[in-house]
Amino acid sequence: MPFRSLFIALSWMCVLLNPCQSQEEHDDKPNVVLIVVDDLGIGDLGCFGNDTIRTPNIDHLAREGVKLNHHISAASMCTPSRAAFLTGRYPIRSGMVSDTDNRVIITLGAPAGLPHNETTFAALLKKQGYSTAVIGKWHQGLHCQSRHDHCHHPSQYGFDYFYGMPFTLIDPCWPDPSRDTELAIGSKVWFCVQLVAIAVLTLTLAKLCHLISLPWSLILFMILFIFLLGYFWFSSYTSALYWDCLLMREHDITEQPMKAERAGSIMVKEAISFMERHREGPFLLVFSFLHVHVPLPTTTEFIGTSKHGLYGDNVQEMDSMVGKILDAIDDFGLKNHTLVYFTSDHGGHLEARVGHSQRGGWNGIYKGGKGMAGWEGGIRVPGLVRWPGRLPAGKVIEEPTSLMDVFPTLAAVSGSTVPQDRVIDGRNLMPLLQGEVQRSEHEFLFHYCGAFLHAVRWHPKDSEAVWKVHYVTPVFQPPGAHACYETIFCPCSGNLVTYHDPPLLFDITRDPSESTPLTRDTEPSFDVVIQTVANAVKEHKRSIIPVQQQLSTLNYDNLWLKPCCGVFPFCLCDTEGGTSAAGA
Repeated sequence: MPFRSLFIALSWMCVLLNPCQSQEEHDDKPNVVLIVVDDLGIGDLGCFGNDTIRTPNIDHLAREGVKLNHHISAASMCTPSRAAFLTGRYPIRSGMVSDTDNRVIITLGAPAGLPHNETTFAALLKKQGYSTAVIGKWHQGLHCQSRHDHCHHPSQYGFDYFYGMPFTLIDPCWPDPSRDTELAIGSKVWFCVQLVAIAVLTLTLAKLCHLISLPWSLILFMILFIFLLGYFWFSSYTSALYWDCLLMREHDITEQPMKAERAGSIMVKEAISFMERHREGPFLLVFSFLHVHVPLPTTTEFIGTSKHGLYGDNVQEMDSMVGKILDAIDDFGLKNHTLVYFTSDHGGHLEARVGHSQRGGWNGIYKGGKGMAGWEGGIRVPGLVRWPGRLPAGKVIEEPTSLMDVFPTLAAVSGSTVPQDRVIDGRNLMPLLQGEVQRSEHEFLFHYCGAFLHAVRWHPKDSEAVWKVHYVTPVFQPPGAHACYETIFCPCSGNLVTYHDPPLLFDITRDPSESTPLTRDTEPSFDVVIQTVANAVKEHKRSIIPVQQQLSTLNYDNLWLKPCCGVFPFCLCDTEGGTSAAGA
């Protein structure tokens, strides 16, 4: 007995002296931090060739990890790209596509969203004992039948905790110089409404009890006054600022409208707080930046710090926030136990500009940008992966990889398995990252613009070439331009696209800018490549099971689905007040 008591005491002393022991027990299940930037161009980062925008923290991450030079998003717009990222499947399979011009969820009043029969990597890891959180942008829907059902809330897809923006940044979100005044007026108007409502109830009860004598018309007039005040209040706030630019913590709205320039800082505090609470692991944190999407809300600390105007300032602020997250991982002693992944959801937005001032990203040598599903600039994104001791530092991979690969990769490192009842288009990256294999498992990658297939990439198993076949390309406007400046986003079909027969062909290992199409005269393999890709397209299309297109039939604005932090339509509120993150 004395020896047993001494052994127990020594064991407890070891635990107290080694606070990382609990994490070491989970070495087979690393913590996972996934950082996704919004609309970042691959050419905006120092580690991908930019020498005029300062991104020291991201560059340091690249030196400590593996750099994916041929990393591809599954779509060139936010909603479908993120759906593919979460599920490891082309968005055409989940229905997160459209055959109309609206290729993303257009408002929080729309009942569209990621279908519940889709499995996310968060759901897989949660079953493996992970604490899971998404902080930042969601843009996968929110409501179905009422403004309170939250049927597309992150909690429905395996995330234990959510803080952020259920929608996406739009121009009305920032700047909003009258926000504080409106919040003050709104609280006073709501107080008046409550007083009148209490008076109506009191007078009605008193009259029914024969305690007072007054005409019913007076009571009806007071009721009518409440309804008219509500109507005129709602009519005064028709801007999307009040209904889409909001922040939520879990299921509660914390800011409506949001103070966009401080949102990023609060999100970083939330992320650090989540990691600290779950430092014993394992945990999954998806940090989904609002940066660097227009309108580029930036704090005064970073305005004017870059050579590229407000966009460059916003990129540099984003890099600083990445640094704070990475520093927190170090401070908590979790660096060697944490897999960190960094990427963008698609290419930079070339058409985002105010006058002659560019407000969108730079896609380097690659042609096209956001909204262009075939051209490389719309879908070639930065990819960085760090896991000290497990992945070699400074390694560069030129093989084609995809954002969809995150799903099966996380399944592998967490000890989970991918669903067997559906097609998973992503591939486990770990053998490639660790150098166990030298070739990507992706022989073909299919590039959709909404519901329309625009291009296909083929990396033959016995060749270094990466062929790119374009069936449809957008018509740039005005003539001579390199983007769709007149329509803001390039369309997927109709009169403003060109259908190619025979298709355009490029070898992007020799011509990464896709500047000179190959022909039968210049490429002996032309017919073989075109036919091989055509056969792959037929096989791919046979694997597509038709489902409801969420971004077509359900992508409309419904007044009764608009979120409200109070009693509709008196919905203005700010419970954040610049305070630090609250515990979950």
